[in-house]
Amino acid sequence: MTTFGEYVSSLGLTYVILGFALAFTPFARRDSFAERAIVLGITTLLGWRYMVWRFTDTVQPLELSFESMLSWGFAGLETLTLVSSTIAAVWLSGTSDRRNEAALNHGWWGAKPPLVDIYIATYNEDRDVLERTVAGAKHTSYPNTRIFVLDDGRRQWLADFCAAEGIGYRTRPDNAHAKAGNINYTFNQRMNDPDPPRFIAVLDADFVPHRDFVDHALSLFYNLGVGIVQTPQYFFNPDPVQHNLGIADAYPDEQRFFFDHVEPARDAWGLAMCCGTSSIIRASALAGTGGFPTGSVTEDYLLTVRFSEAGWKTVYLNEALTEGLAPEGLQEYIVQRGRWCLGFIQIVRDLYNPLDFKHRLGMRMRLGLTDSFLYWLSTFPFRLAALIIPLLYWYFGIVVVDAPVAGILAYFVPYYVATLVSLNWISQGLIMPLLVDVSQLIAAWPITRATWTGLLWKGPHKFQVTAKGGDRSKIIVQWGLMKPFAILFALTVIGLFLSRVTDYSSHYKAGDGVTVIVFWTLYNLFLLAITMLLCVEQPRAPHSMRVHSEPVSVEMGGRSEAGWAHEVSGGRALVRGPSRLPDSGRVRLNVDGVGAVEADIAERRSDGYVLRLLPEPGQRSALLAKLHTATGAPGIVHGSFLGVAEGLLRRFLSLLHPHSEEHPSGE
Repeated sequence: MTTFGEYVSSLGLTYVILGFALAFTPFARRDSFAERAIVLGITTLLGWRYMVWRFTDTVQPLELSFESMLSWGFAGLETLTLVSSTIAAVWLSGTSDRRNEAALNHGWWGAKPPLVDIYIATYNEDRDVLERTVAGAKHTSYPNTRIFVLDDGRRQWLADFCAAEGIGYRTRPDNAHAKAGNINYTFNQRMNDPDPPRFIAVLDADFVPHRDFVDHALSLFYNLGVGIVQTPQYFFNPDPVQHNLGIADAYPDEQRFFFDHVEPARDAWGLAMCCGTSSIIRASALAGTGGFPTGSVTEDYLLTVRFSEAGWKTVYLNEALTEGLAPEGLQEYIVQRGRWCLGFIQIVRDLYNPLDFKHRLGMRMRLGLTDSFLYWLSTFPFRLAALIIPLLYWYFGIVVVDAPVAGILAYFVPYYVATLVSLNWISQGLIMPLLVDVSQLIAAWPITRATWTGLLWKGPHKFQVTAKGGDRSKIIVQWGLMKPFAILFALTVIGLFLSRVTDYSSHYKAGDGVTVIVFWTLYNLFLLAITMLLCVEQPRAPHSMRVHSEPVSVEMGGRSEAGWAHEVSGGRALVRGPSRLPDSGRVRLNVDGVGAVEADIAERRSDGYVLRLLPEPGQRSALLAKLHTATGAPGIVHGSFLGVAEGLLRRFLSLLHPHSEEHPSGE
């Protein structure tokens, strides 16, 4: 019987790691390759130390039995995740920041700025979504652009809108090859026009460029070898994980780690990826490589690989130069990630197998493809397997991981703690393990299915558009998504107590190893509970907006009162400060840079007045540009553990008192 003192001594290496973290990381430089390599190297060594222990001490004897195959198979899946993590650690040991480079080379074009086409690709987005993007594009500070809305929905109202805005509107006879085909159709036409562009800026319909997007990103094309400049994607509304769990003020959007840390790291190794929207592309390079490739539903990443093969560089400018609309519903969120997975699997299966040396790819690009392939192949099946493994023990007495508590404390815990320390040091607190697991779990089955669909079937595979906008004013329980998690939750609860009345647990041979299964089971219950909570979609305001506050004045009946406008959108604003307004009536809201906007008092609240704005067309465009084109990043970029805990607790309590939370009037 292992004593408490032996458990404490088993944690000896963990104490060393925590001591190292306290002594080293507060003073270490995040931009130092050597110091990043030390931290990540230690973490990787601990990972492989743990994996050696897994194979030598915790798997079943290798034999032709169901239990043995499960045990070795799960360990093999875990090994694949560690191989992927090891390659990722190599990339993360470097980082780049091209902001100074861009500033030093700003204006390299001299007195004749090259023509930049701005392409806004759209299919079925609402008018208010497109109005934002067009307003941002029209208010660019760069002096030589042409704006084209590329409408695969062939909508007459959009043609009329573009004519009124004085911008280009293009359609095509069919929707072949989805977004890639849409861009290629107009790009090929423009390259044959008398005024072909030298560069094209690509924007999704819901991504608003800041005023300085074009000229800042264009600065890096002073290097004649650069084919693509990618900038990060920021979001002015919470994604479903942030919103449905009530943690939007404490936890950044799920893509922040990739755009703020993975992309700069890959850029340092020459492996930055084009992510489609928020990028600028050299037109001659695009024409020379045949336009946007159509062999994958993720044409942006495939373009990166094709450019690399042709000798063109993709570089990353880590500066907030655009902001967009994150998927607002879970279904859209999952569809988007499933498309990313399927598109990548298409690339390695049909076009650029990293082990096929017929392609002119460098070894780093091949290793990058391998890393991404292993990530999609192993991470999400591992997440599903981790839910099922304890159930095999509780229901059938099958021991997949035969691990004593002391071994877990001596081998797994040091690696786990080192991983949290290293990644949170690099990202300044973005990695909260439970939330990372929830984000992976909610899409684990669709992504796993997409992986094997891409591997086993060549296609063609249908391009699924990520829907944006729409009515989100009510609570929507995604029963279809919740059902499998609810079943697993019930099976886990039943299984935990089943051993009390059956003899299944008598098959276990590893002393106190059952304690590991119990803790694993309890963690799974907590994980499944939060995932089910995520499936309860909370109401959103009938618009999405960037949080914005500024001083304003309100005029009514010949008098003016000063105040502050909050929660501003193109159609409404919450104004705090004025105290002598009636409950209804017409007012004029004076906004700097926009003018006097007519508005109706829609609601009087304890914290101010809700105004329904009635801007003129020119005012609406100016207001949208003011809200979405200012310098800086919307939302939060650092996490708060206490804030997340508070948000989760508040959301769980709201289930007990469903009417305790007010219907949201804004994001």
